[in-house]
Amino acid sequence: MFEKIFKRASWTDVVISVIFVVFGILLMTNASAIVSMLSIILGGIFVAIGIFKIIEYISQGKEDNYLMGLGAAAILGGIVIMFATGIILTLSRIIIGLWMLYTAIMNLQTAAVWKDFQSRLWLATVIGSVLTLIAGIYILANSGAILEGIGFIIVLYGLVDIFERLVFIKNVDNYMEK
Repeated sequence: MFEKIFKRASWTDVVISVIFVVFGILLMTNASAIVSMLSIILGGIFVAIGIFKIIEYISQGKEDNYLMGLGAAAILGGIVIMFATGIILTLSRIIIGLWMLYTAIMNLQTAAVWKDFQSRLWLATVIGSVLTLIAGIYILANSGAILEGIGFIIVLYGLVDIFERLVFIKNVDNYMEK
């Protein structure tokens, strides 16, 4: 029973890692366009939400004043985001770096399980986790890091995580029997 749950969760991790690989490749090949596109999309979403809140404020007979303030703030925030790609870059870098640290820590926990089952896979998982941990720290610590380098690290992370998840999926049945 748990094997199916573990496998399903691992396949979800593989899909997320594939998305990271694609994003990393796009970032390596056209970094400025990706950052600009993300800024425009996110800013546009905020502007749209703001417009809808103002329309809601007007349609409700101007009774809920917070809707007007929320709408104006969302529009202003959206415009700032559209023209402040540096903010988007910093937030993306922090989110990706924290995600990589989280994944590395969780994979180290998986390595401990492999070692408890006396599997030789634990060493490969530890090495992959340490590499992911180093890459995550590098992304968090270097605000001026070249976007293409970040893209390469994201691709590397995605590939390492895909490998680790596929190894886990392949071997989970064997270790659940023990």
